[in-house]
Amino acid sequence: MKTTSIMIVGVGGQGSLLASRLLGNLLTAEGYDVKLSEVHGMSQRGGSVVTYVRYGEKVYSPVVTEGECDFIISFEKLEAARYADCLRRGGKIIVNTQEIDPMPVITGAAEYPSGILDELKARGFDVDAFDALTPAMEAGSAKAVNIVLMGHFAARSGIAKEKWTAALEQTVPARFLDMNRKAFEAGYGG
Repeated sequence: MKTTSIMIVGVGGQGSLLASRLLGNLLTAEGYDVKLSEVHGMSQRGGSVVTYVRYGEKVYSPVVTEGECDFIISFEKLEAARYADCLRRGGKIIVNTQEIDPMPVITGAAEYPSGILDELKARGFDVDAFDALTPAMEAGSAKAVNIVLMGHFAARSGIAKEKWTAALEQTVPARFLDMNRKAFEAGYGG
């Protein structure tokens, strides 16, 4: 069995680490060898955060190199563009259409780039873009975008929904479980 590589990308505070733990718990329960690696930029200040999740029969390294990633799950459009070159031919980008201004945009030194999704598609990337923020808000919090995205990925993963739900219950603190279940269901159906 080949090793599958997934990158979860976003900005600090969006919950990419929780999403990677959810995925890691699910894949471990499925019997895969799983390696996780977290790379933080200025995460406390809204900087780029990327998590690598690799799984298969035997995985020797958690690091994903350029051109070998099977899936990118992006919590924000600019982050999808930043890491797109890591995707292998035939790989897929699942991206939240939300825009979060990076520091140069906040300070007025730059403008948020327009046409990011069109450019990614023009470059031949398989882009699955949708609004994950609205269903997260409807579930109870903008912070649930991560679980909406994981629900969306889950529906396309080939792993039974019940197994995802069990991993969600194992990973999410009990006081946030109801909201995250709603977020997962919204993403799964979206």
